[in-house]
Amino acid sequence: MQEDTEVIADVHEDHNLRETVQEENSTVELSVVMPCLNEAETLETCIRKAQRALREHQIAGEIIIADNGSTDGSCEIAHRLGARVVNVEKKGYGSALISGIAAARGQYVIMGDADDSYDFSHMPRFLEKLREGSDLVVGNRFLGGIAPEAMPPLHRYLGNPGLTWIGRVFFHCATGDIYCGLRAFNRKALLRMDLRTTGMEFAIEMVVKATLLGLRVTAVPTTLSPAGRTRRPHLRTWLDGWRTLRFMLLYSPRWLFFYPGVLLMSAGLLTGVWLMPQPRAVGGVTFDAHTLLYAAMAVLIGSQATCFAVFARTFAVTEGLLPEDALLNRLFSIFTLEKGIAAGVVFILGGLAGSAYAVYAWGTHNFGPLDFSSSLRVVIPSVTAITLGFQIVLSSFLVSLLGLARR
Repeated sequence: MQEDTEVIADVHEDHNLRETVQEENSTVELSVVMPCLNEAETLETCIRKAQRALREHQIAGEIIIADNGSTDGSCEIAHRLGARVVNVEKKGYGSALISGIAAARGQYVIMGDADDSYDFSHMPRFLEKLREGSDLVVGNRFLGGIAPEAMPPLHRYLGNPGLTWIGRVFFHCATGDIYCGLRAFNRKALLRMDLRTTGMEFAIEMVVKATLLGLRVTAVPTTLSPAGRTRRPHLRTWLDGWRTLRFMLLYSPRWLFFYPGVLLMSAGLLTGVWLMPQPRAVGGVTFDAHTLLYAAMAVLIGSQATCFAVFARTFAVTEGLLPEDALLNRLFSIFTLEKGIAAGVVFILGGLAGSAYAVYAWGTHNFGPLDFSSSLRVVIPSVTAITLGFQIVLSSFLVSLLGLARR
């Protein structure tokens, strides 16, 4: 008798959901998008939780299952429960979500995994923030609570906090849980982000792009429970962690190229100036021309890295990967190809003058053996200046070429 009652209740739930989903497109306020790849064990539970939240809070919504090639009957379960299935051929977490979001008809979209680790009954708190004007609302599992064994210790105490900290430092992201998969957003705001990634880093790109575009990003507490499925998770700790870090570095030319370049160039320049007059002894260790050579190398590598920062930023802005940069715009308003060539020529001439002096000093010794410690103090800076000058000239041409599209 009890089983019959539960079946009747489930049928009643399905009927109510279909009534909600079959409303006119213009009345859909919230689209629930779940990426799915063989989630038959937990998909029904997730759909029913989303159904219940929509019904109890009288939210006009729809449920979309973005299926990424399931072979375990997940699509059939979704169809039976009245959810809309979007078949996504291109593999990847981001690919599934992009297609699901593109098919959404709601003004707002909430996304969450279909493994029963997220609580879809928390949807109203996300929707409330969106109604108040937020563009992106990210869940924070560290505030809401993480159940025992729900998150591996490596993720909980190192991976997630570490990547979240990097996101704050690199991009000033206003979230304490950058990897939380339960999040909601205004669909128009998402279109402005022009998201490109197709893997697990899709969630990171969303937060980064929203922050860089100056959109309103807020956080709400949510919980994390152990996943209800028995198969291995799709998340690969080290590979996906590296892909996330790689994405952050590629989207931050300042941290990838500029800051390391300036640091390296400054260290090389200071060391070179310190060693130019004479060898230096520190604690019984003598630093001579060999160290000066490595200092010159640091200056050259550092200068090239700073140039790469300008190249990368210009390309990223031109291609729409990053928003407009005030500092870059100011640089283009001041910089001209002719100024870059002139600066490079100055370095080249300085290096040639030093080289000429080195040849003259060699001639005074009848072009015979020299004291390398003293002669290299002229040769190394001269060669460095010539190389640096050609770098500046060539970089000026490349920057001008990259800037053509912007102008």
